[in-house]
Parts: sequence; C-alpha cells; structure tokens
Amino acid sequence: MTETNTLMPYDEVLARFEPVLGIETHVELGTASKMFCGCPTGFGAAPNTQVCPVCLGLPGALPVANEQAIESTIRIGLALNCSIAEWCRFARKNYFYPDMPKNFQISQYDEPLCSEGYLDVEVGGKVFRVGIERVHLEEDTGKSTHVGGATGRIHGADYSIVDYNRAGIPLVEIVTKPIEGAGELAPEVAKAYATELRELMRALGVSDVRMEEGSMRCDVNVSLMPRGASEWGTRTETKNVNSLRSVERSVRHEMERQGAVLAAGGRIVQETRHFHEDTGATTSGRSKEEAQDYRYFPEPDLVPIAPAREWVEKFRVDLPELPRVKRARLMAEWAVSDLDMEAMHNAGAVELVDATVAAGAPAADARKWWMGELARRANESGTALADLSITPAQVARVTELVASGALNDKLARQVLEGVLAGEGTPDEVVAARGLQIVNDEGELSAIIDQVIADNADAADKVRSGKVAAVGALVGGVMKASRGKADAGRARELILEKLGVAG
Repeated sequence: MTETNTLMPYDEVLARFEPVLGIETHVELGTASKMFCGCPTGFGAAPNTQVCPVCLGLPGALPVANEQAIESTIRIGLALNCSIAEWCRFARKNYFYPDMPKNFQISQYDEPLCSEGYLDVEVGGKVFRVGIERVHLEEDTGKSTHVGGATGRIHGADYSIVDYNRAGIPLVEIVTKPIEGAGELAPEVAKAYATELRELMRALGVSDVRMEEGSMRCDVNVSLMPRGASEWGTRTETKNVNSLRSVERSVRHEMERQGAVLAAGGRIVQETRHFHEDTGATTSGRSKEEAQDYRYFPEPDLVPIAPAREWVEKFRVDLPELPRVKRARLMAEWAVSDLDMEAMHNAGAVELVDATVAAGAPAADARKWWMGELARRANESGTALADLSITPAQVARVTELVASGALNDKLARQVLEGVLAGEGTPDEVVAARGLQIVNDEGELSAIIDQVIADNADAADKVRSGKVAAVGALVGGVMKASRGKADAGRARELILEKLGVAG
C-alpha cells in the first residue's frame, strides 16, 4: 500500500487530473420504533436500554417490517425523482461485526425500493445534476466505543464496549452514480449535494438528519482520472464523514493526496479511509481490493414489499414544496440575487431567515442579522448556524426593537450576544444590561452640552461652516452614552445648539 503525507497543490491536481466522485449517504429515519421491532429509537438513552430479542438477534425472534419506514423511503425516492419498485424484498447481508448482534444485516441487495433518480444542486451559478443509482432500506448497526489509545479507534485501544440501542433503527442508504465534470468545483459540489439532501430530508419530515448525532453520515468516494484518459482511476472511500464542511474537506484532501501519489509513480489502493476533523486529513482504514462476499440471500422471515400504485401516487401528490423550488420562490419574494440566495443556502440560513420573516421581521433585516452578526459568531465558535442558541422569533424581536427606535445596531449586537449567552429573551437582556437607547431629550441635551464643552475646537469648526466636523461631536455623544444615544437625533441637536443648519 502506498501512503504518503505529501500533497499536490490543488491547481496542479486540476491541471493533470479530472476528479470523479460518488457519495453514499446513510439517513436514520425518525420513526418512533425500530425497523423490525417495537423498541424506541430516541437518541441519548442509557446504553443497551432500548433493545429486545429481535434487535439483539436472539434465537426464535422474528422481525416485522415497519410500515412507516417503508412509506418514508418511498417519499424520499419520489422526491429524488426515482422509480419506485412494484415488487422488491429484503435480503440478509452476512458479515461479522461486534456491533451487529445477528451477524447479518437485513438490507436490500439487487432489488432496491427506489432507483434511477437524480438531485439537482447549484454551485457557482451552475446546476449539476447528480444521478441517484438507488435508495434502499435497511437497519442500522449498534455503536462501538474504543476506550484507551490516542485515536479513539480500535487499533491501540485497551478495550471496546458496545451499545446496541442504535441496532435496528431504520436506515435509508442513498447511493449516487459517479459524478463527473465537476472539475475545480468537485469539493463544493460534494458539499452542496450533501446540503441539499439534508434539506430535502428535513422538508419531507423523515429524519432530523443531525450529523453530529450520526443520523446522517456520508461515505465519500474519490478517484482521479488523468486528463485525456477514458478510464476512471481507482477510488478510495472515506467512511462516516459527519459534517457538511468535512465532506468538502475530505474530497479536497483526497484529490491532493492521490495526485501526489500518482505523480510520484505510486498507485492508488482501493480502500476505506478515515477522516480526521482536527487536521482535515484522511488515513488508511482497510483494503477493499478484493470483493467482499456477503453471501446475500432473500430474508426468509419477511414477506416481499409490493407497494400499490395508488398508495405511491398518494405520496407523490402529498409531497411538500421541495427545497430548490422553495428557494426560487423565496428569492423572488425577498428580492435577492442568485448569489445572495446561494450564500444563504451554503450557510444553512434559508430556513432560519424564512422562519424569522414568518415571525414578523422584514426579509432584508432577517437576512442581515443571520448572514452578518450571527454567521460571524457561528464561524468563530465552529457551530452550525442552526445550532446557535437563538430562535428565529428572538431574532425577529430584535429587528422589531431596532425598527421601533428602542435599539440601534450596536446595541442590537449586544442583545444578540446576551441571548446567545443564555441571559434570557431579547427584552430580558435589554432590561438586565440597561441597553435602551437614550430617548429622553433632556438627558440627551445634557450629554451634548458636556461634549460641546469638552470639544471646543470641534464645536468652533462646526460654527465656522465645517459641518463635517460634527462627526467628532456625535462620536463623543455616543461614547458618553455608551452607544445608547440615537446618533441621528444627536446630530440634529448638536447642529441646533451650534446654530448651524443641517
């Protein structure tokens, strides 16, 4: 196996190679019970408390398929423009893993429930159509935790423990066809696809797709094809990438790593790789050069699935407005450009802005705060915008306070800071921090008199006709009032006191 820490500059990779991508996405469905038993699926329960003889694979326990999971998978397939099978069945995928209590996984093999679809994504003003090869339904595995060692992986660990709560949760696997032609935009296309897919799952209401909790995970395949060649290169598969940013980073790193290996005369090994969040690098996992024989055969304890056409068409009619269609509508309603909408989409702000508008804020103000101050704070803390501890309704209240004159932008930023710090609602933060704008004319007039007295030179310049010098006096008023004065009204009063027309 060829492993190297050397990376080829990205521009050089693009000059010599054409990237080909493929993404396999696992989405845990948000059903109340597991795929083949009645155990609950809530996240965060005490280990091994949400299990039963069926999901533990005990002898004699028989599975029963979850109808809601089948329905959700069909709805996903329809939203991805797939054909829905008229007849398909589950299969046993046989392999040994400690977190697979039956020593086989109930999945689908050559007869997926949904196939031959596509999802359009937009990057840099260009639309890429990502082909969907299949959408199939299976059960999730348990979770192994490797204790001791430096990496948290099994190699070097002192021991491992297994939590079977996740074993048996309904899991949909969405597999793309090879994605060609993305060129320099390949990392961004991969991220945009994962982003669009996550938003689609949310719009359908089939999963919370919380990547940090593992309810959406991406396996990212990358290969490089020399310019002018007709055959794809050997691919690697980076497993269980669990954030949108990491999808992008893993593609870029693999392109740079594979380019360096090929330029040095080495060969790419078909293998799984691990992505490291701290460094953005991938490292070798296990070889996949030899085909795994999973000894698939039809699951004998489950009847085939034969969705009635009337049932499928009912789901098609009831599909919600899909994210791309909704963005086009909102773009017109909010009077924003393609690039502005793409920026909001990439930041994960579209739904947040929409909810803020629904709570009563003007679209321009909602967009300003989510894409400005709040996006800055999210970036500083490495937090997704949607995970900030502030609600659209609270942002709408801040915009209302600014519009009413109770706050200016500087004070509004302090209010947002307080809400994010857990100090309460916007009104509670305003009261606790004493952030109300100084609206009392007598108080403001007294501050202005003192500032004029302390800045006689600037006042004389204004009196002599150099009106621009009033800026220094307004600045003095804002400083003296700790930013709580109305700057516009302060300017008017200063000019009035100095006998100068504004």
